[in-house]
Amino acid sequence: MTFVAAKFTPEVLLSAPRRSAAVPNPSGTRALYTVSSYSFESHSKTSQISVLDIASGQSQLLLEQKGISEPTWLSDDDILYLRSNDAGTTSLLVTSTSSHSTAGYELALVDAAVSNIKVKKLANGSFALAFTALASPEGRLVKPEEQKPYSTAKVYTSLFVRHWDTWLTENRSSVWYSALEKRATKYSLAAKGFVNALAGQDLECPVPPFGGSGDFDIGPAGLVFVSKDPKLCPATYTKTDLYFVPLTTFTESSPPSPKIVPTPGLEGYTNSPTFSHCGRKVAFTRMRNKQYESDKPRLLLLPDISDLGKVEEFYATDDGEGGWDIRPEGVIWSADDASLFVTAEQTGRTLIFSLPAKPADAKDLPSVLKSPDGSVGAVRQLADGSSKLLVTSSSLVDNSCFSVVDPSHGTAAIISSISKQGKKFGLSRSSCGGITFKGAGDYDVHALVMRPSSFDHRKKYPLAFLIHGGPQGAWGDSWSTRWNPAIFAEQGYVVVCPNPTGSTGYGMALENGIKGQWGGRPYDDLVKCFEYIAENMPYVDIDRAVALGASYGGYMINWIQGHPLGRKFKALVCHDGVYSTLNQWSSEELFFPIHDFEGTIYDNRAGYEKWDPARFVNEWATPQLIIHNELDYRLPITEGLSPFNILQSKGIPSKLLMFPDENHWVLKPENSLVWHREVLGWINKYAGVDHDQDQLAVVESMTKPINI
Repeated sequence: MTFVAAKFTPEVLLSAPRRSAAVPNPSGTRALYTVSSYSFESHSKTSQISVLDIASGQSQLLLEQKGISEPTWLSDDDILYLRSNDAGTTSLLVTSTSSHSTAGYELALVDAAVSNIKVKKLANGSFALAFTALASPEGRLVKPEEQKPYSTAKVYTSLFVRHWDTWLTENRSSVWYSALEKRATKYSLAAKGFVNALAGQDLECPVPPFGGSGDFDIGPAGLVFVSKDPKLCPATYTKTDLYFVPLTTFTESSPPSPKIVPTPGLEGYTNSPTFSHCGRKVAFTRMRNKQYESDKPRLLLLPDISDLGKVEEFYATDDGEGGWDIRPEGVIWSADDASLFVTAEQTGRTLIFSLPAKPADAKDLPSVLKSPDGSVGAVRQLADGSSKLLVTSSSLVDNSCFSVVDPSHGTAAIISSISKQGKKFGLSRSSCGGITFKGAGDYDVHALVMRPSSFDHRKKYPLAFLIHGGPQGAWGDSWSTRWNPAIFAEQGYVVVCPNPTGSTGYGMALENGIKGQWGGRPYDDLVKCFEYIAENMPYVDIDRAVALGASYGGYMINWIQGHPLGRKFKALVCHDGVYSTLNQWSSEELFFPIHDFEGTIYDNRAGYEKWDPARFVNEWATPQLIIHNELDYRLPITEGLSPFNILQSKGIPSKLLMFPDENHWVLKPENSLVWHREVLGWINKYAGVDHDQDQLAVVESMTKPINI
């Protein structure tokens, strides 16, 4: 698929091909990946599986078919992949990448929606196979044809009631396993059907709403997975534990009960369990606090899967804070199991860190491996026994880059960039930069900066001031199809993306500083940022500034609206933000406000009231666009309706954009195109940017929202 854009517009952003992470074959000569793209002409999506030749960097289309996904290698030539069918079933299909015919054959038809497939070759030549799918309370696969109830009533006596964008039922996600064997030229299941590894247990994996393949792993000794503690309320506690299910052949019809892996002193989220190549060790992460979803993950090692009581922590300290002030995320083992490669945020990028695989040998802090510009999204061992890594990354200008990283030589070689490092979008690294300024206290604050591709330092440009959500999150040098700084820059703005108090990737002191300070330190940092721009960036016209934010960033927009900084902006945009902190208990993950507002609303009401934007509505005066969606259960739609009612009643120019079929994010391409049209039209109107009205008219002609 070839594309070249004359100008980077919302339509280009949303229709550009999206690649998955690259998955190398055992010999490291080729890699699989999926490509999805959306056409605004046909109003349809295409799904493809392609094969990349590592040596040449050239790709070949293997399959194009509706619903195909998750290809994984069975050998250097054979692959297994999924196809979701219209009836709600899932086909497990096998094909060869070297034959002229790619029709392949169906290995199994599962009467359920299947995802997160994993395959591991065992010593006897067979393959362990695992995937996740919904299970009924009786432990059976939830089949799509099961009869729907006559009534739509829902009755609850415990939490969660609903989560993210879904009203919960009795069904729970579970890990299912089987084994494959190859006879002659075809693969087949070595056992009848698939076994629920969590049957009879009050456990769930992956952990909703965002858990995936990183929540479990398979190896020659069995299955490791994470699940929430069933003894605690999932809405008020984050505690998830690591469990081990011993399996030897993956044909066991009755799996042993899961065994918990104790981690004394650490009671928060558990993530990224990963077997070593030898299959006896497991590396994983765990947080300490069981009511803080953004606590620092600690890197842990289970040295012997046969002795679950001897977990070791890397960089442990006597005070329990840990000696590595970084948040480790993904984990993979080196070929010889002597080192670990860990991804983590640092100063606006996600990087790869290397360290010894034994805590006792990790005397020095991890070293950073060289990787391409931007942020690492996925890391794989390039080949069985190879010291090299196949890395998938992105940046502010490049939506997908595959590279080979050689830790032993400190090199990173790009083998494939779908946008030619941004050139196909008309973007380049010269547009990207950053600033560092003093925050509200004795600390520095960093902000990403993006300038138009036609930037001329002798001219002045309006300011787009973007405020991130979380609040424990950060703007990073990575690609996004929802909040992409380049979209605003190519409209003619200088875009500044500050990472104030509460942001991740700058040490835990800055991140934790937001506790009990929602409208305090972060707001003061943003004021300092605006002042820095005014004093040090002469090419920015601060008299034509606009501010935009989503989620916590939307909260900050509403907070700014009632405070002096709000008068510095010509227009504001609030996407799925908080109108009143007193409504935080209409959310679903209640551990979040319990931590950030230092207690429950009934124990510390003053802590919620102190930072409530609704207290300051008498000061609201700046034109504001409000976007809120009906399936947003994180922040219910009344958090958007209330401020819109206030703005309209006060006669302040305002607009409400609502999507009945979107959650906290706008994900559907047609909806996203409308989102971009409305957002850009709103800020351009008040910032005096009018040279792109032809483009917006084209976008408007392709989408037809209901206007009242």
